[in-house]
Amino acid sequence: MPYAAITYRVKPGHEDEIAEIFAGFQRVGTPVLVDDEGREAGRLVGTAVFIKEDVMIRVIHYEGDLIHVARNMARHKGVHALEAKLAPYLAETRDTGTPEAFGQYFRNATMRCISQLSAAPSVTGG
Repeated sequence: MPYAAITYRVKPGHEDEIAEIFAGFQRVGTPVLVDDEGREAGRLVGTAVFIKEDVMIRVIHYEGDLIHVARNMARHKGVHALEAKLAPYLAETRDTGTPEAFGQYFRNATMRCISQLSAAPSVTGG
């Protein structure tokens, strides 16, 4: 299952305020990702957010195609509410108000993955 990392440049010195914003974030009701026709296209396995000084990174663990993660996030009202609360702490303003604009930011902010390692499945004898 792949991971993606999304970068945010934030104003330094606001780590606690930003942590408080994420503490109140409400996850979507289902981890199922859907395509444009509403068919199941993957699953959101988990997320984590890290911050240090002027860099924040959201790590997304998912099944399927990353484009479906971006589309589902762009449609999630909670993501837009979080983005609005986060805006005063961003080092650079950005437009995430529409699904298209959100998708553009998501593509531009996704870090290049250079390694993903997983534990090998255990083999049991019988």
